[in-house]
Amino acid sequence: MKIQERTGAGNNRSAAPVQPTMGERLPSPPRERKPALAALAVLLILVGALGATMLVLRAGDRVEVVKVTADIQAGQSVGDNVESVLVAGDSGVNYIKWNQVETLKKLKAKSTIYGGTLVIGEMFGTESALPAGKAIVGLSLKEGQYPEGIEVGDLVAAYQVSTTGSSNTDDDTGTGAAGSGSTPIVPDARVNTVPSTKSDTTISSTNKRYTVTVDESDAAALARAAAANQVALVKVPGN
Repeated sequence: MKIQERTGAGNNRSAAPVQPTMGERLPSPPRERKPALAALAVLLILVGALGATMLVLRAGDRVEVVKVTADIQAGQSVGDNVESVLVAGDSGVNYIKWNQVETLKKLKAKSTIYGGTLVIGEMFGTESALPAGKAIVGLSLKEGQYPEGIEVGDLVAAYQVSTTGSSNTDDDTGTGAAGSGSTPIVPDARVNTVPSTKSDTTISSTNKRYTVTVDESDAAALARAAAANQVALVKVPGN
């Protein structure tokens, strides 16, 4: 009887379900592979990298163009008042490339161009386009008939002076040789060109060539006085 009881007890133990021990994991079902989705993910990564590369390349696509460094009046050449700058290329803007600067110097400004402006082709031509009612008059002046340090763009008054030297002058102020209390031929002429400091533009050993922009109605009187060498310039406020 005791032998049977032991045997029965052993059978009962073997029939109990086997529990997994602590730390063991149940086997997971095999994952389903999706090669199409993996390929799509790789393609999206490549497209994103290509787009970023194109943006970097476009940001670095710059061209060397011309910028003026001083005011250029109508009818005036840029001369040496230019420098090169790099800007983003734009096919919609007619920039003057730096390698075209020598050709640009042969052209004339159609209107006033202010220093710091990027030059485009439409600003220049073979002939200047003066504003309506304006004229440019050339002057041959000797020392004492113009103020020292006169520059392009300055506003000046043009006086008729005597060639005998009898007129009163105000040379100590550096304003020229205009007679005291006289009425100017032109009260508000704009200096258009001045003698270059890098080349000999003198007409004689004492005369220098200037041009000024005046009202068309004043051009004839100023030209007659200039032909008689009876013009003196005085720098006036308003520059």
